[in-house]
Amino acid sequence: MKMPDMSDLASWQSIDRAHHIHPFTDQKALRASGSRIICKGEGVYLQDVEGNRYLDGMAGLWCVNVGYGRQELVTAATRQMEELAYYNCFFNTSTPAATRLSQLLAQVTPDGFNQCFFTNSGSEANDTVLRFGRHYWALKGKPEKTIFISRRNAYHGSTVAAGSLGGMAWMHSQGGLPIPDIAHIDQPYWYHEGGDETPEEFGIRVARQLKAKIRELGPDRVAAFIAEPIQGSGGVIIPPSTYWPEIKRICAENEILFIADEVICGFGRTGKWFGSEFYDLKPDMMSMAKGLSSGYVPIGAVMMSDEVADTLVANGFLSHGFTYSGHPLACAVAVRNIEIMLNERLVERVESDIGPYFQEKWASLKNHALVGEARSIGLIAGLEMVKDKSRREKFPTTARVGLFFREAAFRNGLVLRAIGDTVVASPPLVITHAEVDELIEKLGRTLDETERYVRTL
Repeated sequence: MKMPDMSDLASWQSIDRAHHIHPFTDQKALRASGSRIICKGEGVYLQDVEGNRYLDGMAGLWCVNVGYGRQELVTAATRQMEELAYYNCFFNTSTPAATRLSQLLAQVTPDGFNQCFFTNSGSEANDTVLRFGRHYWALKGKPEKTIFISRRNAYHGSTVAAGSLGGMAWMHSQGGLPIPDIAHIDQPYWYHEGGDETPEEFGIRVARQLKAKIRELGPDRVAAFIAEPIQGSGGVIIPPSTYWPEIKRICAENEILFIADEVICGFGRTGKWFGSEFYDLKPDMMSMAKGLSSGYVPIGAVMMSDEVADTLVANGFLSHGFTYSGHPLACAVAVRNIEIMLNERLVERVESDIGPYFQEKWASLKNHALVGEARSIGLIAGLEMVKDKSRREKFPTTARVGLFFREAAFRNGLVLRAIGDTVVASPPLVITHAEVDELIEKLGRTLDETERYVRTL
């Protein structure tokens, strides 16, 4: 079957419409409008088949940390394909790429993390966390500790287990989720859920919901609490300063595991290698993906504390794994990706240079008439578009303000994501000062267009 010319948008859309069901998409609406076909990436920019150029303020899906078009990663993939395209890590076997990556991960993760298990995605990593957490307590002689507590509006993936761990009701409505022994407490979303409390008061109160939920369910039944250091797909929700210290205290007092979902926060996004370091969380397990390979190939992992890993290893046989766990191609690319980050000191750059510059420019957006709050850490940011700034009042969902903003941003050559009416950003870690200026200028222009749209409602 002959493929259309690269610039033939209508033909590409026709093929896509006929054969491709998209993730997290209104399929009916997409088939009416047609897909945007992206064909090229370089640095922080994307290009579609019609030649339109976009500054990618989302690094793909929070993941292209070292930017597009890195020849070093292409070379690493090519060399690995030539040497060993595939072999598994079953049957007492490994590969140099998988072995080297496990060593590098022990190097860049916090102290006390020395062993990892490879998956193919963040969803699989969180499925693995669920199984390992329950198995850990069974090995400790407490098989009744099976319940995982998460947060409402959290996102931990979309497989059955990971989708259940997440707290998004609209996801649970499809496929009979959540599975049993998953519970949820409120998210630390002060801006829209804090009412008249100060952020500090709100942080303490919401954190203590964990203690109340443990008591409700029974401390002898609760295995773990799982959370992102900063909720990414929930709307870049940055917890109040009082939240994490209280959560840490409650987990320790009640003998439950704490799992940090580092799929978005990991690999430099916060200005530390991991969000757990930024907040000094000291988790028992960390799930990761995305920035592990900068999105160039699918790969995920679970890093385990020495206590958890040693307990699992001492049991002998572990009945869990995937055909592509530790895939040599994916591991080789991830190794080179981490080496680039180390050699170019990208994490330090986010902490001391580009991160502070981006945060300053992002904060300036709060002066816009539509913006109620502009929050950021490192190179992850959220911006609340509201109907009334003084009352932190949302637009009605029927107004679809966020959707208008997202499409207007594309028209202005900028890729950002709108989660409801919250604009979120996570540009590649290699973005320059000039490119941040361009991002902010295009974002401001898009806010102006969105304000004019709001006036027509």
